[in-house]
Amino acid sequence: MSIVAIGTDIVELARLRKVWQRHPRRFLERHFVPSEIQYCLAKPDPVPSLAVRFAAKEAFQKCWPDSFGWLEVWVEMEGRRPLLHFAPKLRTRMEAEHLKAHLSLTHERHYALAMVVLERT
Repeated sequence: MSIVAIGTDIVELARLRKVWQRHPRRFLERHFVPSEIQYCLAKPDPVPSLAVRFAAKEAFQKCWPDSFGWLEVWVEMEGRRPLLHFAPKLRTRMEAEHLKAHLSLTHERHYALAMVVLERT
């Protein structure tokens, strides 16, 4: 096994909150799959969960050689562990190239951060 790439991204919660408040439905539908929206909106304050998922997509993009759409990568929770999921085209390519994405998420009062490690298995 070897590390192919590492990507990180940080999102300011206040900035994301402003964008979401200006275009609530459009912002959610453009950037998040239904399961992400449902998970985040169930929180007392959805913004940290939305921001960390936004950061995860950006962090993965920094690992990936080609552009992809916001809805082609998403985060789902397995217990307390966040996992990246991929649309069929990306998933097929990841499998063909024997790649696995590891994801770490964190947020605090002002920022959300995601880190992705892309590994060849």
